Amino acid sequence: MSDRSRRTFDKAFKLMAVELHKSGKSSNEIGRELGIAGDMVRRWSREFASTGASSFTGNGKPVLTVEQREIAELKKELKEAQIERDILKKAVSIFSKSDNKYSGS
Repeated sequence: MSDRSRRTFDKAFKLMAVELHKSGKSSNEIGRELGIAGDMVRRWSREFASTGASSFTGNGKPVLTVEQREIAELKKELKEAQIERDILKKAVSIFSKSDNKYSGS
């Protein structure tokens, strides 16, 4: 196990790195100057390009639009319903076995 703790960077630092990248500097050059990996600069730039001002909310939890939150909630409900359906299917197959072991008669 590594003794290094995970480094965190505030939004201002990430935005500065993205702005330097947008100005034409290479991500590896920016990484060397800031003491971070070049791939982090590229990842932050991609995130900023896709989500703009709502980028870098912290702790890996992106700010979702109302529609995105609704979709996530519906996906969660669908998964729960599918799990319940699978459990009921198994129960029906157990109780409907032809050997009348579970028929109660």
